[in-house]
Amino acid sequence: MTEAEIQNILEKQHKFFQTGQTLPVAYRIEQLQKLKDSIIRHEPDLNLALKADLGKSETESYMCEIGLTLSELSWMLKHIKKLTKETVVPTPLAQFAAKSFRSPSPYGNVLIMSPWNYPVLLTLEPLIDALAAGNTAVVKPSAYAPSTSRVMQEIIEECFSDEYVAVVTGGRAENQALLNQRFDKIFFTGGKTVGREVLRHAAEYLTPVTLELGGKSPCIVDSTAKIPLAARRIVFGKYLNCGQTCVAPDYILCDKAIRDQLTDAIKSEIRRQFGKHPLENPNYGKIINRKHFQRLQGLIDSSKVVIGGQSDAKILRIAPTVMKNVTWEDAVMGEEIFGPILPILTYESLDDAIQTVGSHPHPLALYFFSEDKAAQKKVLDRCHFGGGCINDTIIHLATSAMPFGGVGESGMGGYHGKAGFDEFTHYRSIVDKKTWMDLPVRYQRYNKLKRKMLRMFLK
Repeated sequence: MTEAEIQNILEKQHKFFQTGQTLPVAYRIEQLQKLKDSIIRHEPDLNLALKADLGKSETESYMCEIGLTLSELSWMLKHIKKLTKETVVPTPLAQFAAKSFRSPSPYGNVLIMSPWNYPVLLTLEPLIDALAAGNTAVVKPSAYAPSTSRVMQEIIEECFSDEYVAVVTGGRAENQALLNQRFDKIFFTGGKTVGREVLRHAAEYLTPVTLELGGKSPCIVDSTAKIPLAARRIVFGKYLNCGQTCVAPDYILCDKAIRDQLTDAIKSEIRRQFGKHPLENPNYGKIINRKHFQRLQGLIDSSKVVIGGQSDAKILRIAPTVMKNVTWEDAVMGEEIFGPILPILTYESLDDAIQTVGSHPHPLALYFFSEDKAAQKKVLDRCHFGGGCINDTIIHLATSAMPFGGVGESGMGGYHGKAGFDEFTHYRSIVDKKTWMDLPVRYQRYNKLKRKMLRMFLK
C-alpha cells in the first residue's frame, strides 16, 4: 500500500470519527459483538494459519490466542456500559455551586502495530480496547506471520468498513509510511529497536504512545521452592510458542545450593512435556523464520548444553535447550533470547540476586519461586519490573482484571480490561458551574474579607 493510499484511509477515518458515529455505546457493543461472531466463525482458519506461521497446535492456539481474545471481548461487552459512564467527583467548597465529573472521551484515529509471535492476540486485543473506547483504527499486523495476517484481514474487512477499521499489510516501507502520518494515538508491540523508532516519529506530532516491548525477564528460584513443581511451570512458560514469548523466563537465577537439583528437574520436565524427541513432537512450535533460527543457533554454546541443542533447519525447529555454567559474558546473556534456550545462573544470597536484577534494565516480567513469604515480599519490594508471578510463569497476562505492560526499557502503558479501555481514552475533567448563584470572593477588587474567605476555602 502506498503512502498516498494510507493518507486517504486516514482522511476517511478522520471524517468518520468527526460524525460521532463511534460514540454511542450501543454502536460500540454492536461492533464488538460482530467481531466476536466473526472470530468464532473463522476459528478453523485461524488455527490453520497459526500452524503455518508458527507451528502452533490447535490447543495452544486456543489457549494462548483465540481463547484469550474471546475472553477480552466477553469482558469488554459485559463492562462497557459502566466504563463509558461519567464519574462524579467531589467539588471544592470554593467552587460552590457546581458539579464536577470525569468524562471518558476517545482519542480519535489510532494506529495499532502488532508483532508476529502472538499475531492474533496481540493484534485483536488492543483493537478490542480501542473500539470499546470509541476510536477508529488502522491495524498493521506483522509481515512475518503472513498466513495469520491474511485471515485477520478477512475477519476485519468482513466486520468493518475501512473508514472505521482498516488493515495495512506489508513490511518496512508500510511501517515507515504509517509512522509518517499523524495519528491521535499509537499502540506498538514489538522490540526495543523499532519501539525507539516509533517513539521518535510520535514525538514529531506529540502523539501519545503505548509501547509493549520486552527484555530479559528473570526467573529467580530460592532454596525453599518446590523444585519439581517449579520445574514444570518454568518449562511450560519458557518453551510455549517455542520460546517466542515476550514474557517467557529469559534466564534462571537460582540459589547455588539447588542448581543441580533444579537442572535435573527441568530436564525431566522437558522429556515429560515434549517427549524424548521434541523435534518430532507435532504439538511443539517452530521458529518464525530462517534469520531468527540462525540467530538462536549462534547463542547456543554446545559445551554448556545439558539437554537439547538439536535443530532441524528444514522445519525451523530447535529442541528445548538448557545451558548451565553460564555467565553474563556469554552471548546468550547479551540480548533477549526469544527462543527455546534457557540459561541457568546462580547466586550466593537473595540480596545478590536482587542486585543482579537491579543492575540491568527493568524487565517486562519477573518470576520468583519460593515458599518464604518474607523473601517474596523482599523481591517484590526491591525489584522493578512490568508484572510477574510468584511460583508460576506468564499467567499474569491471561486476565482482563489486571493491566499488562512494561516499565522503563520494557515498555510504557498497559492494557487488558479497564486498563485497555483507559489506554485508548482521554478523561476530560469538567466542572458544570451553576448559574443561580455566584460567590464573589475570586473577583477583584480584593480586600481583607476576601483573603479571609479564601483561607477558609483553601486549606
